[in-house]
Amino acid sequence: MHEGDSSDGRALIPPAGPSDHPAPLADTRPPGLLRAVLTYLVVAALSAAAGVGATLIVQRVTAPRPGAAGTPRHAATDRLKAATAMNDEAVYDAVEPGVVDVVADLRYLQESAKGTGFVIDAAAGLILTNNHVIDGATSVTVTPVTSGRSYPARILGYDRADDVALLQVRGAPGLEAVRIGNSARARVGTPVLAIGNEGGQGGTPTVAPGVISSLDRTIIASDKSSDLIETLYGMLQTSADIRPGDSGGPLAGADGRVIGINTAAGGSTVYSGYAIPIDRAMPIARQIAAGRQGSRIQIGLPAFLGVLLPDSSSADPHRQARQEMHQTGAVSGSGSGCTSGDTTATPASIAPAGTGALVDGVLCGTPAEQAGLFAGDVITSVGGQPVTSPRSLTALVSRYHPGSRVALAWIAPGGSLHTAVMTLAAGPAG
Repeated sequence: MHEGDSSDGRALIPPAGPSDHPAPLADTRPPGLLRAVLTYLVVAALSAAAGVGATLIVQRVTAPRPGAAGTPRHAATDRLKAATAMNDEAVYDAVEPGVVDVVADLRYLQESAKGTGFVIDAAAGLILTNNHVIDGATSVTVTPVTSGRSYPARILGYDRADDVALLQVRGAPGLEAVRIGNSARARVGTPVLAIGNEGGQGGTPTVAPGVISSLDRTIIASDKSSDLIETLYGMLQTSADIRPGDSGGPLAGADGRVIGINTAAGGSTVYSGYAIPIDRAMPIARQIAAGRQGSRIQIGLPAFLGVLLPDSSSADPHRQARQEMHQTGAVSGSGSGCTSGDTTATPASIAPAGTGALVDGVLCGTPAEQAGLFAGDVITSVGGQPVTSPRSLTALVSRYHPGSRVALAWIAPGGSLHTAVMTLAAGPAG
């Protein structure tokens, strides 16, 4: 067995002398660690999200591009080849100073998400991670693994479609950036090392050696804890044992340069992990750092009203309610105050409005609660613009920035018309 390897392909490599023989990290993953890694599923294979305990639906993974090899038939053999072709400790020593643990506070879900990130610009305090690690976050804390000290991080922006997010930390001394490689040079059989915050336990990172087993893969990935489903393109497939908590961590080559972001995990008869190529992630990070918003890129946190809405494009609030009832099967009381979670239910009473956005619930401590909205209300206009559906309300609010003052009009279940001018808050990421 190669020094530092565990029987399942993962290992701890603390900053110690060559005579030390660390024990493998126990597979203890706290059940509260949500959204720490996406789990992918291939056709005819079913897998559960580790640490979450939920069974996910079968998803599709495309065939590799012509000329690219598929999933290796003997993953253990590939890990052995990787171990002999790469000095794990040397790669770890090169990358580890730039690795950080990421903890996202999902305030409105009353949960936290734990993952990994890595520094790409030490002077500016820029840290790259996955969007799904900070999805739903109202605040983020990062802990450089070399110091063990935690610092608040600002969410500079994110790209949901490519699952990339950029954070910034100020006042953290001694930050070191990883060296960025060239993922376009990756080939099937290229040895790699995945480094991450397995299980969200923090402390010394764990590592998993492997090889690139396929290129340019398209996967459908899902996160059961948040109902997030996304299609990711051009992924690097690897035999490295990527696990929950590793998301956002670096995938490094034998030269100690980062060529990917650990993103998804799963498997059928053979284990596979997936990473976003660094050549795709870095241009997104540069655009976010420059503050250039785009159709796919959100700069900073979005403006936030604080209402829970049906997932509907219908203009009829009663039809929205029927769709919500079909999806959830739950009925809530109208005018029952605010809620601390994002669980939605169909209001028992609905405002007599022909068009608008039905309010399923109001989150506590938000502008909507302060303005006096309740479940069963129907929002009819924002900033003087008519609201024609829940999705149109979302689109209208997205035009504003946190701190903007905006006029809102709504109808209550009893038929009364209400208006208020409110200051939009900074909402959860995503």
